[in-house]
Amino acid sequence: MPTNVLMPALSPTMEKGKLAKWLKKEGDTVKSGDILAEIETDKATMEVEAVDEGILGRILIADGTEDVAVNTPIAVILSDGEKASDIKAAPPPALRATSPVKGEDKLVIAPPPSLSSPRAGEVVRSAGGGLRVFASPLARRIARQKGLDLATLNGSGPHGRIVLKDVESAKPGAVATRPSTAPMAPGMTEEAVLKLFEPGSYDLVPHDGMRKIIAKRLTESKLTIPHFYVSMDITLDTLLALRERLNLQAPKDKDGKPAWKISVNDFIIKALAMALMKVPDANVSWTDSAMVKHHHADVGVAVSIPGGLITPVVRKAETKGLAQISIEMKDYAGRARVRKLKPEEYTGGSTAVSNLGMMGVKNFAAVINPPHATILAVGAGERRPVVRGHDIVIEQQMSVTLSTDHRCVDGALGAELLGAFKAFVEEPGLMLV
Repeated sequence: MPTNVLMPALSPTMEKGKLAKWLKKEGDTVKSGDILAEIETDKATMEVEAVDEGILGRILIADGTEDVAVNTPIAVILSDGEKASDIKAAPPPALRATSPVKGEDKLVIAPPPSLSSPRAGEVVRSAGGGLRVFASPLARRIARQKGLDLATLNGSGPHGRIVLKDVESAKPGAVATRPSTAPMAPGMTEEAVLKLFEPGSYDLVPHDGMRKIIAKRLTESKLTIPHFYVSMDITLDTLLALRERLNLQAPKDKDGKPAWKISVNDFIIKALAMALMKVPDANVSWTDSAMVKHHHADVGVAVSIPGGLITPVVRKAETKGLAQISIEMKDYAGRARVRKLKPEEYTGGSTAVSNLGMMGVKNFAAVINPPHATILAVGAGERRPVVRGHDIVIEQQMSVTLSTDHRCVDGALGAELLGAFKAFVEEPGLMLV
């Protein structure tokens, strides 16, 4: 019988993804392991492989379709002797894709008849408890520019959907024709925010998948994790001198380029990993029933990419040399910027580093990214006057702030961890003994 190809879960947190591009077309012969399509998640672009042999009988989800739920059928593969007429699977729920031309978005798959649709002009309660108005993206955008509340309009499109002509014929300030069916969500609604600004004085840039996930996860982090912060100033002179000597000793490849170039951030990754080994009670993750005590220090490193950031993880960082960490991070950063990291390369970890020093930031506090219990925010290194005994000397220093999950790493434990980190940075030779 025909076999459905399902939208895969490419990471533990993935709920939806964008079907970016089909690499096979209907009627093509496919073999196990063939690449069928490219999927964009909140973090990366991944390839979907065929697990069955046969003919790609039907593509159910078109190129460019966003918000395709995990396990949704996206295509059907036919075995030998089967025909397209043998495909009897019910179509998935309606999904919308961005049209390649200006105008209304296009309906990729119509909802099956068994699914009830809202009546004309109906506002329904969404799964999150808010209000959902059925309208095309173009209608929503024009409504925002005109200062219109979509909840006041009646839709003339299919199943009562509000389309462009409904918005163009509406007048700002129109009285709502139906009452609200749900309470106002905490904070200001999108319509309420836009009403504060003159129509035409702004542009609306839709959130991509990555930005949505970042907002969701970090909001949950601040709401559910009791953050506690400890800060220290750390002297870098010994580390910088060692870094210069090590980089001068790097072997050259056939093109005369050094095999590695160790950065201050590489030292920071190593020092944080060693500090977690020295203070193992801080190398943990919180669950409601138990404390997860990690055997190794898997250090995530925040990498800025277009549209957001991603945190590739240096596994067992305490066991790796500075050159190896440097080479890994260069590879991770390069592939992260083109969204080619594998899920196992950016998930998990027991802590993280966020370094804004290269942007001139002196100090800041970072938001914990679960399941981590800590994250280290690193500021810029700068020459500062420091009191040593009865003398004032000039030293290269940086300020760091450790954010901790107070449920499992309290203030004293966080201070102990940061003190161990400071000792390794100020005397990096300690990382070798």
